[in-house]
Parts: sequence; structure tokens; C-alpha cells
Amino acid sequence: MKHDAEPPPLLARIPADINQPDKIAYGLTIHQLLIVTLTGGIAAAIYYLLHQLLPVVILAAILLPLIALGIAIALGKRDGLSLDRFAWAALLHGRASKRLVAAPDGIAGPPRWCRLRGKLPAPLCLPVRAIRTDGALELADGGVAVLVETGTLSFHLRTTSEQAALVGGFGRWLNSLEAPVQLLARARPADLTDLVQAIECQAEALPHAALAQAAREHAAYLADLNTSRELLTRQVLIVLRGHPSSSRSRRAIRRDASAAVVLRRAAEAERSLAALGITTRVLDADEAAQALTECLDPGAVHPGGQALPDELITATKGSTR
Repeated sequence: MKHDAEPPPLLARIPADINQPDKIAYGLTIHQLLIVTLTGGIAAAIYYLLHQLLPVVILAAILLPLIALGIAIALGKRDGLSLDRFAWAALLHGRASKRLVAAPDGIAGPPRWCRLRGKLPAPLCLPVRAIRTDGALELADGGVAVLVETGTLSFHLRTTSEQAALVGGFGRWLNSLEAPVQLLARARPADLTDLVQAIECQAEALPHAALAQAAREHAAYLADLNTSRELLTRQVLIVLRGHPSSSRSRRAIRRDASAAVVLRRAAEAERSLAALGITTRVLDADEAAQALTECLDPGAVHPGGQALPDELITATKGSTR
């Protein structure tokens, strides 16, 4: 019997930085070419105006540092940014206020009889203004976004035909999108303390002493792994965003309609990715708040179920009052 040959594996080279600008000439981007051209034009103008008034040594002392500075700005990078953009960002950061407070209605000025020393804090402008009870995020520009958490799958362990089917299914989902989406993959620190405690508690209830001993040894191994290494877990989030409606209805009605559309798109994405074997779920209000908190302050401990600033705390975990 003749068997069909296995198709060749799927190979596609994707650059690490997909937002890298195109190279126009001599391996330089249009931004770099503009900086080099502007530097050369300024150097040529200075030479044309002063070459009859100043000796060559003084002209070289003026033009060479200028040309070197222009080339360094055009070709140099810092933290993935060109030096001119990095310098501009540093200037904006230096001029911006470092004391920010949550004041959606703005900062009220001091009374006339009060002499202010220093500067008032600036309002903290975050892209998310509120989190709805259905998990939708109300954005500062009037739009609505929804966070969808997805699982992962082992692509390299699949056969070539299975890989082709997965790529085709994922491509069909991308082609079905009606609005831009953001795929965020981030690493979070993992803590196995709760798992170790759960295994130790369950070990006492096992029916055989050998099983209990094996469970305790596994718990000891996990405890040693938790303390000896920095464990990380990967979280993949899909951010679906809905733009504000252009209708003239009330603002609350427009937001409700936009949130309903984005939630429907999230449900469709959940069904489409489930066909590929990827587990997905839409984050509710508490989980979305937890995800945003971890993104704003990565690496720190953020216990779930935090109370709002104006919420009355009536009970704590393990005790009531």
C-alpha cells in the first residue's frame, strides 16, 4: 500500500521586532536619512559661510563634532528608541510632574489666602476610567475593551498536518476580525505555596501509607523548587476593543451598546479558539482589575478581592466583624 508522504514542516521566519521601520537606502530608515541629511546640510552651510573667514583647523573643530553628533543621533539607540526620540522622551519626563493623584475632575487650586510652596500634584490620567460589572473596561477616549485570557498549546509536538490545521484555523479567526485586537503575552512569578499545602493536607487522607509518603515527597520537592528557583508562568491575554459609537444618543447608552458588541466579539473569539483546542475565558470585573493591577505594578504581591477606596470593609478572610 502506498502512503502519502508527510508534507514538509511549516517554517516561517518572523522578525523579533515586527514594528521595525523599513530600510530605504544604505540600510537606513527614512527617519535616519532625514537626520543625516539635515546634519550634512547644516555642516555644508556652516562651511560655505565661514570657510573664507576661519582657518581649516577651527572649521574642522566645529564641523567634526557636529557631524559626529548627527551620526550618533541617527544610528544610536537606547532601550529600543533612537537617541532623538529617547532625548525627547527624557525631556518630557523631566518636565512632567512626579506627584500624581487620582482626580478625574481635576486638581482644585489653593484658596487665595494660602501661599503655595512648590507645585500641586497633577491628575493621574490612566487609559481605563472604570471597570463595569460585566468585565468591560471603559476607556478614557470613550471606547470599551474586554480582556480574554487564553491558554497555550504545544505546537512543535504536533504533526505537520496538525500544525497546518492549527495555522489555518488561527488564520481564519484573524481574517474574521472586524476591529484591531492586541495579543499580550507576559510572564508572571509563580508561587507554589498553596499547592504544597494542599498536597500535604490531602496526603493525610490517602488510603495507603505508600501513597501518602509519595505525596509528601512530591510536596517536599515542590517546596524546594519554589524556594531554590524563580518560577515563572506565562499568561496570554487578548484585548478586544470597541470604538465609541458615532450616534447622538446618551453617553451611557453608547457605552452599553459598545460593551455589548465587544462582549459578543469576545464570545465569538472564545468559540473560534476553542475549536483549535485553546481554552479561553472572558475576565470578569475582579479578574480584570487584578490583571490591570499586575500590569501597573509587576513583580509585587497583589492579593485579590481588594476593596474600593470608598467601599466599607465589613469582613476579612477567616474572620468577621
